[in-house]
Amino acid sequence: MDKVILSAKDLDGYLTEADKQCINEMHDLYDEALAISSVLSTTQNQSRQAEEKRKLIELYSRMGERLQEILKTSSAVRVYSFETPREVHGEASRLIAKLRDVRTQNHEFIYYVQRAYELLFNLAFSSSGSQRKNHLIVSTPVTVPVQNYAVHKIPDVDQELENCVMCVMLRGALLPSMIMSKEIQEYSSTGYVTPFALFSIRRDDTKLEKNMEYILDLRKSYFDLDVLQGKDLIFADPMNATGGSLVTIMDYLHGQGVEPRSVKFFNVISALKGSLRIIRAIPNAHLYTLWMDPALNDAAYILPGLGDAGDRLNGSDLPESPRSIIQLIADYGSTISNLYRAQVRKIEETVLGT
Repeated sequence: MDKVILSAKDLDGYLTEADKQCINEMHDLYDEALAISSVLSTTQNQSRQAEEKRKLIELYSRMGERLQEILKTSSAVRVYSFETPREVHGEASRLIAKLRDVRTQNHEFIYYVQRAYELLFNLAFSSSGSQRKNHLIVSTPVTVPVQNYAVHKIPDVDQELENCVMCVMLRGALLPSMIMSKEIQEYSSTGYVTPFALFSIRRDDTKLEKNMEYILDLRKSYFDLDVLQGKDLIFADPMNATGGSLVTIMDYLHGQGVEPRSVKFFNVISALKGSLRIIRAIPNAHLYTLWMDPALNDAAYILPGLGDAGDRLNGSDLPESPRSIIQLIADYGSTISNLYRAQVRKIEETVLGT
């Protein structure tokens, strides 16, 4: 068997009736936002624009409050903007606004994604080791009157970090996965560099959200099942729209007898529907997202979303000649490759077997 295929119908089978009602409710609210957006994009009347903007602000506040209510009973989903103190909420909001902005260019987009994953890492790991501390002792460039050293306390999360394997859902997830692996390396007292597993998965974009298919191509994937057994599997994808790619991979791994200790999924933006599907479908899964969006369109894109995050990170490919994983890393350039040198080497070992 070279390919594994999962359908949207299979995914919806994991949702409860209460889940479906909540998803439909948020779609109805977002339809109201789309109606307001239509007026804003067409009217030139300033007083009308001001009134529609006021209504849009009120509507988004309602949607945010309702999303918090829906997810209050789902401890497996953690949303940075819902959990952080009000005084730092603006940081996440501004960051998401820059990522959404159509004017944000590639180098800026990469910078903001890096910042986003630093925040997500702290959300997932910094509190878990808060009662235990590790000490980092580093030598500084100051050598007068003698070599100087600094001592810094960090959360002791070695037990969590040093059981992790970074699982990459290829293309758009490559750079976020490298960022997360680097964060793990920096917070580990031993400088642990995660192993990598690379899964070539795509969705059939000729189909609509309601009949979408998710295709895992095993011929173009690189992983060792033994390395995944009993591990904490980390997935990092900037967007979680439907949850289909992750569920497809985990269904396959479970079918191969792989029983991970945990599954953690890190997103910059996640849609409500994809979030609920994941925590219903995957045992012991936890989802961490900077921001929760309310709806999907018929093509399974997040609304309001931020477009194709993979293309905005990596640039687009010609359909007949997509770049390999090694070509993608090469196109990141020396700055990124040097920053994530240990991660690049691990990926090369996984792909090339050297």
